[in-house]
Amino acid sequence: MDQTQQIEELKQLVSHYEKVIRNMSAPIIPSIVPNTILVPIAGYVFPERFETIRTKVLEYAEINRETERVIFDFTGVRMEDVETFDYNVLATELRQLNNALKLMGLRPIYVGFNPRFVREIVHAGIQVELEVFNTFRAALQTLLDESASGLTK
Repeated sequence: MDQTQQIEELKQLVSHYEKVIRNMSAPIIPSIVPNTILVPIAGYVFPERFETIRTKVLEYAEINRETERVIFDFTGVRMEDVETFDYNVLATELRQLNNALKLMGLRPIYVGFNPRFVREIVHAGIQVELEVFNTFRAALQTLLDESASGLTK
């Protein structure tokens, strides 16, 4: 096997692993609450990842039209995973994600923000209008209560 062929095979392998990583970066899990999906987010967050998340959720919602709510769980994001992130950029990404989902008729819900992360956003004077719960369980309980009483947002 010559060097050119080896390089081409390595490029294909890298491309394959990049696709695997993109798919793993935004898993979509149907919830126990009807018409609700969970998107757990763990690890390093950056603008391209938000774009992947936005794209995957919108594509999922297009195929699964019964989807009404999307819960993004940031519990797995540690402070080290966002330390190098510009908080203005992060706020912009959250705003874009939120707006895109609302335009599709979806209700975005966010859970599990790290307290230091929240302090940094507030300290930076960034305002983002999000529906937020402390835990995934609290969000699910609220949705279940709304379903039981016939309320929806």
